[in-house]
Amino acid sequence: MNDIIAAQRRYFNSGATRNTDFRRRMLARLEEAVRRHEAELLAALKTDLNKTVFEGYETELALVLSELGEARRGLDRWSRPRRVPTPLSQFPSRGFVYPEPYGTALIMSPWNYPVQLTLCPLAAAMAAGCTAVVKPSAYAPAASAALARLLGETFSRHYIAVVEGGREENAALLDQKFDYIFFTGGTTVAREVMAKAAKHLTPVSLELGGKSPCIVDETANIKVAAKRLAFGKFLNAGQTCVAPDYLLVHREVKNTLVAYMRRYLQLFYGKKPLENPDYPKIINEKHFLRLKGLMENQHILVGGDDNGTDKIAPTLLDAVSPDAPVMQEEIFGPILPILTYATLEEAIRFVKAREKPLALYLFTTDRTTEKRVLQ
Repeated sequence: MNDIIAAQRRYFNSGATRNTDFRRRMLARLEEAVRRHEAELLAALKTDLNKTVFEGYETELALVLSELGEARRGLDRWSRPRRVPTPLSQFPSRGFVYPEPYGTALIMSPWNYPVQLTLCPLAAAMAAGCTAVVKPSAYAPAASAALARLLGETFSRHYIAVVEGGREENAALLDQKFDYIFFTGGTTVAREVMAKAAKHLTPVSLELGGKSPCIVDETANIKVAAKRLAFGKFLNAGQTCVAPDYLLVHREVKNTLVAYMRRYLQLFYGKKPLENPDYPKIINEKHFLRLKGLMENQHILVGGDDNGTDKIAPTLLDAVSPDAPVMQEEIFGPILPILTYATLEEAIRFVKAREKPLALYLFTTDRTTEKRVLQ
């Protein structure tokens, strides 16, 4: 790792990556490689998470290709110097801001969207003119190996390098001095990343999850809300950092919403989701057992069954206590707790009393409610 990072630093210091034409060519090369390896990447996603070709393309490859296209289009605008006013104390003078790359970046990606959440930040690093060391998650070994082959065939290691492995490799990488670290994952590892980065004063971006609420008020189009919840929550078996983590629904429309959700869950995943060959799986036994534990002693409205190894049916929990274990951590699985509220202020107080989430969803047709929640 010392040799890889030293080589990348030398290459960066040569100035080769600063040229915008070079960056554009490299982004185009990566796009070409993604298209060339499309079948391999989709097969890896099927192996690791049982994602279908459609789901793998829609939620991973399509977003990567979109990001690469946007980076190429925005490159000149993002990188050009821009004029800024200067203070009177500097008169007479002209001021400019020159965007410049940080240097050698470390990108640590998660297992739930292993292709998208590796290659999208990599596209940003390349567009900025950085070199990068990429560390895919060991929990998605097929995707990790596919990414290592793709990037290894496409770029020299002194520009883009892949390090595979688990905790030992993570720790060794974090002991190195990088110029920027981009981490996507959970809070436990994020704390370790920040602590290690602090020793070198390395700037860090953390893309974490949290308990993202979904509020459905009494004016909402309940049918639309149910359909979108059934899709957005249970996509990738709920293993999505921006998935709704719990549902706050007005007590007057709760029963109607649940009835529609039953209908759409059956429509999307079948009467027996566990027998649906296209239904994604839980990444490993550790997470499977954790999710089963969160459902213990809960009132299950829909689902709750599992195959004993790696699949849990889409599940709705009713009358959930705010103090229940399922409300104390990010679920990251196909389980949706349902809580009711009587007034909007009550719902807002409930959300604000908890850690700030990554996302919040609101279904309403009332502009006043919309404005109140957004503010």
